[in-house]
Amino acid sequence: MDNKKGALSSDILKQFKKNFESDPKNLLALNACMKTDPLELCQQRHIVESTNHVYTHKVDAEIKPVTNQKNSGRCWLFAALNVLRIPFVKQHQIEDFEFSQNYLFFWDKVERCNYYLNTIVSVLQRGEPVDGRLMSFLLHDPVADGGQWDMVVNIIQRYGVMPKKCFPETFCCETSARLNNILKTKAREYAKELNLLVQKKSSQEKLDEKILSYMEELYRIIAICLGVPPETFTWEYYNKSKAYCSVGPITPLKFYEEYVKPYCDVESKLCLVNDPRPENPYGLTYTVDCLGNMVGGRRTIYINQKTKDMLKYAAESIKNNEPVWFGCEVGKRYSLKLGIQDLRIHDYNLLFGVDINKSLSKAERLTYGDTSMNHAMVFTAVSLDSNGEPTKWRVENSWGDDRGDKGYMLMTTEWFEEFGFEVVVDKQYVPKEVSDLLKMDPKVLPAWDPMGTLAS
Repeated sequence: MDNKKGALSSDILKQFKKNFESDPKNLLALNACMKTDPLELCQQRHIVESTNHVYTHKVDAEIKPVTNQKNSGRCWLFAALNVLRIPFVKQHQIEDFEFSQNYLFFWDKVERCNYYLNTIVSVLQRGEPVDGRLMSFLLHDPVADGGQWDMVVNIIQRYGVMPKKCFPETFCCETSARLNNILKTKAREYAKELNLLVQKKSSQEKLDEKILSYMEELYRIIAICLGVPPETFTWEYYNKSKAYCSVGPITPLKFYEEYVKPYCDVESKLCLVNDPRPENPYGLTYTVDCLGNMVGGRRTIYINQKTKDMLKYAAESIKNNEPVWFGCEVGKRYSLKLGIQDLRIHDYNLLFGVDINKSLSKAERLTYGDTSMNHAMVFTAVSLDSNGEPTKWRVENSWGDDRGDKGYMLMTTEWFEEFGFEVVVDKQYVPKEVSDLLKMDPKVLPAWDPMGTLAS
C-alpha cells in the first residue's frame, strides 16, 4: 500500500512527526490546546484592548431583555422581532418587552410544511427523479428552523404578531431538534406517497386532497409541541410611569396593523445582498428555486449590491433611529465570549503556522463551499469616520446576555465586507433606481446555491 502513488507512506508520516516535534512552539501549542479552545489561544490581546462599545450614532433605545433563541434555529425571527420592538417600545413607553417568537415559529412550521409538500409535487411533476440532485437536496432537510427576510414578511402579513406573555415559549421551540426530527421523517414519508401518486398520473385534485390530509396530521404534531395560538388575546401591562394599560381583546393581525405597522412596516423594506461571484452581476435581482415558506406568499428576492452601498444605506437607517436586520456567516474571525467580529481578532499563523481565510476571496469561498449566510442579527449603532464612512457596528444578537457587551457584539466594517451577505432597510434609504430593480424578473439560482442558505 505504501508504494501506491499519492499514498502517505510510513516514511513520509515519520518525517512529518519528526519535523513537528523538532519545533518547541508546536509542542507548546499542543499542550495548550489540551485544555483550551484553540481560538481562545489565537486571540490577539492588542485587538481586544482597542475594542470599545462607543459609537457616533446609536438608536435611542436598546430594549431589555436581551433575547435568547436557545437551542433552536430561529435567529431570523428573533432578529425581525427585535427590529420591530425598538420603535414599538418607544411609542408605548414600556421598559421591557418581547414579541412572541413562538407565535411566528408555530405558523412558520405549519406554512413551511405545506409549502414543502406542494413543492415536492411541483418538482416531481417537472419530471425530476427522486434520486436526482434537486430532490436529494429537498429531502435532505425538509422542514428547517432557519429562514430569510421575505419569509418573515409572509408570516407577519398573514398572521400578525403578539406579546410573548400572551403566547410564551415551550420546550420544543427552545430545543427544536425533537420536533424537527419528527416533522422531517413525516415529510419524507409523505414525499414517497406523493411520488407514487404522481407516477400514477393522479389528478391535481387528488394530490391536493392528499396534501390536506397530511397537513392535518402535521398541524396536530406542531400544536402539541408548540401550543395552539389564540385567535384573540388581551395584553395588560404597566408603562414607564407605572400606569396600568390594556389592549384587547384583539387578533394578532389587527394588533400588528394598528399598534406595530405604523412605526415599523415590514412590507416597506428591501432585502439587499452581496454576491460578488462574477456570474451574478451587481444591479440585478435574484431568487432561489424552491425557496420559500408559504404557498401564495411573496417570493424570496434579493437585490445584488456592493457591500459599501449596502452599509451606506444601513448607516442612514441607524442615523434615523431605525435598527437594521442583517445576515452574515457568524463563525469566522469571531471571538465568541467577547463578542468581537474583527478580521484581526485571531492570529492563526502564530498557533498553527498557517493562516486561515486568506487564500480565497469572498466570491471564491462561495464557489468552493466555504461560506454562506447562516445567522441573522440587528445593527443598533454605527461609528462613522471623518469622511462619513462606517468603521464599526453595534450588533444585537439573540444568544442571551452572557456574551459580548451584555449580549451585544462589535463588528468591524472590514469583517462585514468578507462575511456579511444581507441587509434589510426601508425603501426611503435606497435610491429609486435600486428599488426599481424589483420590477425586473429575477435570475433563478438553483435550490442548492449558497445564497439560498437559511439563517438559523
